[in-house]
Amino acid sequence: MTKVWTGTKELANGVHMPQFGLGVYKMTDSKQTFEAITYAIETGYRAIDTASFYDNEKETGEALRYAGVPREEMFVTSKVWNTDQGYDETLRAFEVSLKKLGFDYLDLYLTHWPVSGKYVDTYRAIERLYDEKLIRATGVSNHHIHHLEQVLVKANVPPMVNQIELHPRLTQEPLRNFCKENGIEITSWSPLARGQLLTEPTLLAIGEKYGKTATQVIIRWHLQNDLIVIPKSVTPSRIKENSEVADFELSAEDMALINALNRNERTGSDPDTF
Repeated sequence: MTKVWTGTKELANGVHMPQFGLGVYKMTDSKQTFEAITYAIETGYRAIDTASFYDNEKETGEALRYAGVPREEMFVTSKVWNTDQGYDETLRAFEVSLKKLGFDYLDLYLTHWPVSGKYVDTYRAIERLYDEKLIRATGVSNHHIHHLEQVLVKANVPPMVNQIELHPRLTQEPLRNFCKENGIEITSWSPLARGQLLTEPTLLAIGEKYGKTATQVIIRWHLQNDLIVIPKSVTPSRIKENSEVADFELSAEDMALINALNRNERTGSDPDTF
């Protein structure tokens, strides 16, 4: 059996976050969600990325309990939605999420989008949850440099993670450099550009060389770029395929070829105009 990628990233506070996990966005069918997460855990995944907006926190918690892996061996992320932002609202939203998951703590809690006039207060609430040991790590999502600068001015505990859209057509190098300078790890969402890259000739050619699919090449590119990556799928064969990236390494030349595919092209919303 091919080994699942088990590398971790050490966050600023010493917590180890799996570098590879399952994203569960758009998993809306209750049974399908439960089965996909259960299968992923059986395959060796140890990180699940959910959000209140995904409406599947309940299934996430149930699948984790069903899979029988000790809670402390799993890393679960959730996020506060835009309509629940602000200081008190975030604290309330977190309680709801925790209850749905059926947990007594979360590993990582993020601001989902930088809601104007609210995201700094939202992050202050996340800091409080961290102080109260209800979360193991703090973070944000979809924050540009100028959003992070606003958060950092007020923060006692800087965000440890920024989850952003990132893939070979949107490499986000200035933001990655800023995060690196400030001790913030990056999680890539939409790491496969919503499937748009799977027929990219460069990636297919590189895959052929290693006996790997374009998907596996892209996921390996994220890992070798020191990023945390959360590909999503409900299909068992894809969940397995996505995880089979520990048995090869892309050469520096191939990494450069993939980096060169950047077009600053988004598949999702721009954090400035969402």
